[in-house]
Amino acid sequence: MLNVNKIRVNYNEMEALKEISFKLDKGTIGALIGANGAGKSTTLNTICGIITPESGNIYYMGKRIDGLAPDKIVKMGISQIPEGRRVFPQLTVLENLKMGAYLRKDKENILRDLENTFQRFPRLKERSRQSGGSLSGGEQQMLAVGRSLMSRPKLLLMDEPTMGLSPLMCKAISEVIVDINQSGITILLVEQNARMGLKICSRGFILETGRLTMEGESEVLMASDYVKKAYLGE
Repeated sequence: MLNVNKIRVNYNEMEALKEISFKLDKGTIGALIGANGAGKSTTLNTICGIITPESGNIYYMGKRIDGLAPDKIVKMGISQIPEGRRVFPQLTVLENLKMGAYLRKDKENILRDLENTFQRFPRLKERSRQSGGSLSGGEQQMLAVGRSLMSRPKLLLMDEPTMGLSPLMCKAISEVIVDINQSGITILLVEQNARMGLKICSRGFILETGRLTMEGESEVLMASDYVKKAYLGE
C-alpha cells in the first residue's frame, strides 16, 4: 500500500531524514519507533504532503504522491492524527468531527459515520455539545481519532497517540488502534512507547537520528537484545 523510497528531508541545512526507505502492506499496522528527534513525525508529515522531500519518492496504492498538496492526499485516502491531538478548542465535539469530513459531499454517509464514531466513543456523544478544549487528554485523543476517521481513510497515520495519557487510557487507545485496523484500515503508528507499539504492530521500523537502522516483524524486533536494551528497558 505504501512505498517510501530513499526520502531525504532537510531542516535549516540539517538532514532530518537521510534517505529512508520502507514499505507497508495493506491491512497491517506498522510502527515507527525512535527517540525524540529521530525523524518520526517528519516522516509522517512528508507522507501526507506537509513537507516536500529534497529527494526520493513516495508511492501510495501504486501512485506517486510526494509533491502533492495535503488536501489531494487526503482525498486519496490518507489521514493523519497529529502529535498533541490538535483539536479545535473553541469548536464543539460535533463540529470537530464534522471538520474531519470537510472534503466530503455525501451527507447521508457523513451522518452514518458520525453515528458509527459515537458508537465507538460513547463519551464523545455524551459531550457532543461541549467545546473540544474542555475535554480531558484522553477524550481529546478519542476526538482526534474520530475526526480523522470521518474522512474515511484507507491509510491512517497516527503520531504519538498515547503521549501524556494515563496507563489505563494508553491501554484503551491501543485497543482502539487494533479495532480500527481490524475494520480494514491500514495504520502507520509513530510511538515512543516502543513496547506498546511493537506489541500491536505487524512490522516495526527503528529510526535513529534520521536513519532507518532496523526493521522487521514485531516479534523479531522485540527479541533483539539491542531493542530490549535501547527501547524496552530490559
